[in-house]
Amino acid sequence: MTVLPSIIRRIATELAVREPQVAATIALLDEGSTVPFIARYRKEATGGLDDTQLRTLDERLTYLRDLEDRRAAILSSISEQGKLTDALKAKLDEAETKARLEDLYLPFKPKRRTKAQIAREQGLAPLAEGLLTDPSQVPDVLAATFVDADKGVADVKAALDGARQILMEQFAEDADLLGRLREHLWDSGVLTAQLVDGMADKGAKFADYFDYSETIRTVPSHRALALLRGRTENVLSLKLVPADEAVCERMIAVRFGITDQGRPADAWLLDTVRWTWKVKLHLHVELELVSRLREAAEAEAIRVFALNLKALLLQAPAGMLPTLGLDPGIRTGVKAAALDATGKVVDTATLYPFPPRNDLEGSLAALAALCRRHAIRLIAIGNGTASRETERLVAEMNKRHPELKVQKVVVNEAGASVYSASELAAREFPDMDVTLRGAVSIARRLQDPLAELVKIDPKSIGVGQYQHDVNQTQLGHSLDAVVEDCVNAVGVEVNTASAALLARVAGLSSTVAGNIVAFRDRNGPFPDRESLKQVERLGAKAFEQSAGFLRIRNGRNPLDACAVHPESYPVVQAILARCNQPITAVIGDTALLRRLSPTEFVNDRFGEPTVRDIIKELEKPGRDPRPDFKTASFQDGVEEIKDLKPGMVLEGCVTNVTNFGAFVDIGVHQDGLVHISALADHFVKDPHTVVHPGDVVRVKVLEVDLPRKRIALTMRMGDVPAAASPATSRPTAPTRPERAPRSSAPTSSGKSGGNMGDSGGGSLALAFAQAQKGGAKKRP
Repeated sequence: MTVLPSIIRRIATELAVREPQVAATIALLDEGSTVPFIARYRKEATGGLDDTQLRTLDERLTYLRDLEDRRAAILSSISEQGKLTDALKAKLDEAETKARLEDLYLPFKPKRRTKAQIAREQGLAPLAEGLLTDPSQVPDVLAATFVDADKGVADVKAALDGARQILMEQFAEDADLLGRLREHLWDSGVLTAQLVDGMADKGAKFADYFDYSETIRTVPSHRALALLRGRTENVLSLKLVPADEAVCERMIAVRFGITDQGRPADAWLLDTVRWTWKVKLHLHVELELVSRLREAAEAEAIRVFALNLKALLLQAPAGMLPTLGLDPGIRTGVKAAALDATGKVVDTATLYPFPPRNDLEGSLAALAALCRRHAIRLIAIGNGTASRETERLVAEMNKRHPELKVQKVVVNEAGASVYSASELAAREFPDMDVTLRGAVSIARRLQDPLAELVKIDPKSIGVGQYQHDVNQTQLGHSLDAVVEDCVNAVGVEVNTASAALLARVAGLSSTVAGNIVAFRDRNGPFPDRESLKQVERLGAKAFEQSAGFLRIRNGRNPLDACAVHPESYPVVQAILARCNQPITAVIGDTALLRRLSPTEFVNDRFGEPTVRDIIKELEKPGRDPRPDFKTASFQDGVEEIKDLKPGMVLEGCVTNVTNFGAFVDIGVHQDGLVHISALADHFVKDPHTVVHPGDVVRVKVLEVDLPRKRIALTMRMGDVPAAASPATSRPTAPTRPERAPRSSAPTSSGKSGGNMGDSGGGSLALAFAQAQKGGAKKRP
């Protein structure tokens, strides 16, 4: 696929890289190479562009190619109309955005028959042009010469109305004017929101926006999406109000040389300008800018979701240890699934320690028996309903049976029910009850979060903000890219991985991933990477893209267990010859490897960046980029929101990070909010620079609103808690947005959120929120 030099130049400028880097990357992408493969194994060609830069380059390439396709279509359309001038073609060729292209195309775009077109058919174009070019003419006198009943121009008024329609359309379709007005309103226009009559009760969650105004360019993404959702639900009416309408009208007048010099047609022309603004341009520009706000807000929301998802997927694995997964439940019992060190299910059970059965002793005995029988080392407890009660159950078992030496860990189970009822789970466990599948998923999340979470649609994991309001195609594309990057950064053990995990490896489709598992099931473990070529439909290109990310531990070739690509094995052989040592002696010998000079092994195919990566990989083969495992310890006696008191210092786990703060699970079935201003003692612009999902943090309780189940927290230990708020107080913190529910039916945990803003309420939390709102204010 050919690429215009202008596209290469533009991308190079935007990314601040050299044009040859861009050209080489585009060539690789067009050949079918994946971003992870290019980032890891084609550094010589790209000049070391990382996966983030490559993703941006790929997105911009798609946009600019679409732009060129649209430009060609517009040029063709105008040319077919016989209206393409050299000046217009130059403007179209220079247009750098789709918006600018569409502005230039607007006068030539086929449209329904307008009042202006009718007026032109009636022969009124000369009247409009005459008054615009020579305002010294008297409108009524000149219009009288155009009265023609046969053409539908009954009188002078009809003639002037038609001329005005022609000028209004001409003014409204001027590309340069549209561009200036658009940017002026973006810089100074004020977005206002008002409550729709009779919707106060239904729209209580939008209460902060019932009488709201803020300069449109300063509205942050989460607030913009809240406002737009309020409008969608018919709770709020939104308007874009110019700071000064006279300025907008003056911009139109100046563009067409209209001034008030006391000439006969001046007043008529100025009225035409006002009508153009009120009838044509104001609404047009308002719709465009609200759409621009939505696009920017959606892009930011998708960025936040992607950051959170990456942090969640790259959480530390507890390791391949025998694990017992517990899916808590009260009336329906606690579902238990025992897994061996490879994640294989070896036993299941259902315990009934809670009402109505109250079989505490039987449950403790069964729990101990499972742990003893399968040498369990970890117990993963889902954090949904009855989580703390189940945690107490495990603590009691540990107290009675210290010889078992079992560690309990509370695991975020968001999306587990989605997996349990999925087609994938049904294929994986066809004879297992849906509820027990959830316990399996919880256990595997502890053993290896990445391997298990890839089985769930990222949108169901619930670590975003307003994810159901954004462009679902763009969201899906972004999240898929994150999953792909994470999986390939960690690498996949081909002899134990599920088809769902293998399908995320660069170069492998779902079909090929399924074929790998089927081949493995028929023939046993793969002895080396080379044997992968026997898998049906795993061709040369797929092998090239995927082989470096697939691991085979304890196979024939020790190199197959690390990230060195098979195509680079000759470099390793050269290193071994230089060291005069076998591979088993060289791997892990840091002192030996660091004495080597990478330039000594550079050749026509492999440059210094690749050689350096190979030596680094040989030092620590198959190293996992994820952090060491640690978990939060919830405080005994603090199990429900009513147990919280202002001033308490607790340990918790970050579950979601938004632009306005972080939500933290402190073990009371309702996440608390650490507002952005309470994350650190210094100014924080982006919460993601301080915390990530999965982080274990210490927080202090600031306020608790029992009626609305809202908790305000701080990570600044010097902050002074507010007095307990009365039942009628405003919310202390927004409910966590879009957290995926545990199951399709609501639970008593109160985990699902609904507040649509970032504003707090009641003393300190309110002060935090208002300080962050900046330009937002209540209108008098």
